[in-house]
Amino acid sequence: MNAFLLAVALVLMAGIAAGLIRVAIGPTPSDRMMAAQLMGTSGIGVILLLAPVLAVPALIDVALIFSLLAAVAVTAFTRRRVTNHGD
Repeated sequence: MNAFLLAVALVLMAGIAAGLIRVAIGPTPSDRMMAAQLMGTSGIGVILLLAPVLAVPALIDVALIFSLLAAVAVTAFTRRRVTNHGD
């Protein structure tokens, strides 16, 4: 079972790498934000998969904190876009 979880974590990490490429090349800020959200979600998935493999239950708490930070990042991005268009 641990091998399966590690394989799924590797697939998610490949998604994070693809997201990094999208963040680097854009072309629009929305594309970059969506890629950042993909990376955040995939990172949370990787942490949740590694928690039982490594037998560290505290990683679940770390994943919950990351999910809250991802929601805050989206809120900050959308508020920044609204203020930029209002100027």
